[in-house]
Amino acid sequence: MLSFTRRDCGSYLALIIVQLWWLLQGAYANTDAKRLYDDLLSSYNKLIRPVGNNTERLTVKMGLRLSQLIDVDEKNQIMTVNVWVRQEWNDTKLKWNPKEYGGVERLYVPSTMIWLPDIVLYNNADGNYEVTLMTKATLHPDGLVIWEPPAIYKSSCSINVQYFPFDIQDCTMKLCVWGTLGTTVLLCGTLISCCSGSWTYDGFQVDLKHIDEVSGTNLIRNGIDLMEYYPSVEWEIIGVPAIRNEKFYPCCAEPYPDITFNVTIRRKTLFYTVNLIIPCVAISFLTVLVFYLPSASGEKVTLCISILLSLTVFFLLLAEIIPPTSLVVPLIGKYLLFTMVLVTLSIVVTVAVLNVHFRSPSAHRMAPWVRRIFIEILPRVLCMQRPVDDWHNSSHQNRVRIRTCNGVEIRESHGGEDAMHMGVRNRAPSKVRETGFDAMRNSSSWLSRGNDLRDMDILTVNSQLDAERIGLRDRKKYAPDIQKAVEGVVYIADHIRKAEELNEVMEDWQFVAMVLDRLFLWIFTLSCVIGTLGILLDAPMLFDAREAIDKKKL
Repeated sequence: MLSFTRRDCGSYLALIIVQLWWLLQGAYANTDAKRLYDDLLSSYNKLIRPVGNNTERLTVKMGLRLSQLIDVDEKNQIMTVNVWVRQEWNDTKLKWNPKEYGGVERLYVPSTMIWLPDIVLYNNADGNYEVTLMTKATLHPDGLVIWEPPAIYKSSCSINVQYFPFDIQDCTMKLCVWGTLGTTVLLCGTLISCCSGSWTYDGFQVDLKHIDEVSGTNLIRNGIDLMEYYPSVEWEIIGVPAIRNEKFYPCCAEPYPDITFNVTIRRKTLFYTVNLIIPCVAISFLTVLVFYLPSASGEKVTLCISILLSLTVFFLLLAEIIPPTSLVVPLIGKYLLFTMVLVTLSIVVTVAVLNVHFRSPSAHRMAPWVRRIFIEILPRVLCMQRPVDDWHNSSHQNRVRIRTCNGVEIRESHGGEDAMHMGVRNRAPSKVRETGFDAMRNSSSWLSRGNDLRDMDILTVNSQLDAERIGLRDRKKYAPDIQKAVEGVVYIADHIRKAEELNEVMEDWQFVAMVLDRLFLWIFTLSCVIGTLGILLDAPMLFDAREAIDKKKL
């Protein structure tokens, strides 16, 4: 159970008395406000310009408070913004003495009950030029009227997508007074049609100025209030200047003022960098790997076609993101076309390299200039060194196989007589090695060592073995078995010699193809790097160091 003391009861009683006093004060205040409202608007005519003398100029001050940048439609070239249009003017018919009305300092009245300036958005894009939501206006004792209705403006904006997605757009909102002169309607001083209307104010009757305008200059650096701006996820604002203009037309002697608000916005590139730029750059650099893949693998053309297909699918997906325009080619579109051309050329070059790689002496003959350029000159320029087979090393040239009673043994030959006996003669690495049989056949001790052929197992053949050098007279000196063996060895040696000659020519073509691969590897690598930097770094936004002012909350 809670217990209340006498002190607590006194506190509650005082609180009740205070609340009753405020209620009574509010009742009296509402009565004064109602009486003031009736006195001001009972005989008020909202169709008459609120000035004491008809020759006086009524000055309307206005400003914009940007709440949100809703959308920038690149295709239809429309910028949609949510703003509060603040308008101030002095109405001589709406003045009062606060002492006579219970100290009422402000009075909120429906805006449809008082005179309003006909300020419209000249470069409107949706058909509604004026404010549609009629909020209440605030009246002050000195006649000052403040009206700040919200509006969603869709203004025409010339979108330049040349550097998309690294683009900067300059959009304008031209606000001015709608007026008529006789039967000719003037929209912000522009002749638009012939009709009649109730808006009859020119620049001498209603003057339009910016709230923050300073005398002596028509330029306002921060023309739009960004204190309550909700940042956009795609755009950042880097400038909101405003300028007041006055135009004179041949049809009329009156000036027609307007206030043009310039909104300079810069696109945030994180989304497009992750989803557009990086995949495109990665696909373009995959083209270089085609020339690093060996031709013998048989997958070079497959890799090229796979890259081209992936790029095509990626290009179709990007068609919905890239602004559809025929005025200029966007930056990302240029880079996609560059990548497409690069991949296509890689396919053509790969087919040509494969054609060179699989050439044979029976179908193609290597021209001297091809050998000179692609085998002697370009390998040195490209830092390539043709590998030499270890079979041609001197340590292997002096090895022969000897059939002994213990089996087959590999022995080293030393010097002249052993070389003659073992059938080994040193040759240059580029020549096919001479066989032991040829050495014995050309030696003076051939006849005395004829029986040693049974113990000799010849491993290699002489590329310059000439069967015609063995005369019939020499062959008749040997037994028929030995003669048949000699003829068989000569046939095998000649066959191996021809096979090695064909193999050497095919290896030359393969080396030419390898040199072409290395050459185009460097060419396409440089093309990818230079093309990527040259196209992407062409955007001026990358070098724009201006700080976004929407972060400062002006």
